[in-house]
Amino acid sequence: MYKEVHKSLLDWYDKNGRHELPWRLTNDPYKVYVSEIMLQQTQVKTVLERFYFPFLERFPTLMDVATSELDDVLKKWEGLGYYTRAKNLHNAARQCGGILPNNVHDLMQLSGIGRSSAHAIAAFAYREPLPILDANVKRILHRYYALIKRDEKKLWEYAYALFDTNHPFEYNQAMMDVGATVCLAKNPLCTVCPFESWCAGKPSPLSYPESKPKTQKPVRHHAIIIHQRENRFALRQRRKRFLHALWGFDQQEPKPYGEFLGHITQHYSHFTLEADLYLSHERFEDEEFEWFEIDEIEKLSLSRADHKAVALLRYNHKKREEHTGDSKS
Repeated sequence: MYKEVHKSLLDWYDKNGRHELPWRLTNDPYKVYVSEIMLQQTQVKTVLERFYFPFLERFPTLMDVATSELDDVLKKWEGLGYYTRAKNLHNAARQCGGILPNNVHDLMQLSGIGRSSAHAIAAFAYREPLPILDANVKRILHRYYALIKRDEKKLWEYAYALFDTNHPFEYNQAMMDVGATVCLAKNPLCTVCPFESWCAGKPSPLSYPESKPKTQKPVRHHAIIIHQRENRFALRQRRKRFLHALWGFDQQEPKPYGEFLGHITQHYSHFTLEADLYLSHERFEDEEFEWFEIDEIEKLSLSRADHKAVALLRYNHKKREEHTGDSKS
């Protein structure tokens, strides 16, 4: 039924596919696994240029992840965002004893690996003939079959229906590439799409799937307090789900707490943080906090907001030193 469709897709992939991506040139399940987790919510360009190779250099095997502390893993993940992925990767490495399972069922028992990720790892690392269902593939299926409603169960049925069992590896890679470079969310390039002749959604591709209700991203206002004791500063490791296990300064309700150092803005996926930064020399006792010199802080895994706070702290310290030097002269 889909013979001509599959031929069109594979011909397109042969000419236009991203064949040189490093995770497509390896049979190492761990490297495939790392790429799949990093590529969740993150563009290929960002992963490839800044994170994939440095992470593998620091943790060459899954066993290296399993035997390392979570803080070390988070430090190498720093800047990639969505830190739950790193926490799940570390937890999964320990769950499986540093040896990745070789089947979908066992993969799905590990932290952070859902059905789509399990299928992708099994398909790319172990060459299992299974379809995948990442965001790009979902968009193609919605348009190809003119599916308006967002229904995960139905999408899996269509993923299996369209799947090329004779060329599973190439088919899955081609689907991801078409979704990433042709069947785009906002400006699909229908005239060069390998599905053009069969796509039911071509007359109105932006109608599939139905748009999610637009919500305005909330703004949260906080004060970031840097408690100082001699040449040390107080930070704690977060316990809540958001930014879990990353180190951070004290955050309080927005009101003056000491010497004003500046203001920072940090955009997160689901809210924007607006925070005034204060330096406090008042007595501070809290068992959740540990004390670090400023050079030690930069070795910890920090959120981007706390990195900005460190930069402001250094800037103000430098200004203070320059002012003191001018006064003495």
